[in-house]
Amino acid sequence: MANFFKASEIANTACEIERKGQEFYRKAAEAANDEESRKFFAFFSVEETRHEKIFQDMVKRLGGVELPTDSNDEEYALYIKSLVDSHSIFDSETLASLEAEQLDVKKAVRKAMSFEKDTIVFFVEMKRLVPESEQKFIDECIEEERKHLRMLAKWLI
Repeated sequence: MANFFKASEIANTACEIERKGQEFYRKAAEAANDEESRKFFAFFSVEETRHEKIFQDMVKRLGGVELPTDSNDEEYALYIKSLVDSHSIFDSETLASLEAEQLDVKKAVRKAMSFEKDTIVFFVEMKRLVPESEQKFIDECIEEERKHLRMLAKWLI
């Protein structure tokens, strides 16, 4: 992942995270062995699609807005890069695990929880890199990701 110079690049990364989330949940829904699990994962796929649209709109609004000067600090840039690079949704094993013959729903839910937590951390950091006018959209997505995490946790009970 390259260093970021514009706020829209951060929003594009959020789009990519949401696209990967859609793919994860779609594949989990397809691999699920029962209707309840299929509907559960399909719901999250739709949610990720909606979030991607929010960030696509943000990319358009941000255009060439530069990142805050403190974000160009090499140490901070490395931190943001590591958040993206270590995000569980970019782990090749995450999607491969859904292609197993027999989907382990509990394992898939745990992977989804890890994905949602990583996404929350990224969004919290992203919020300080975009103009104040865009922060409310990120706050909404953070709250929805928290809701998803609670729903996923309930599934395991």
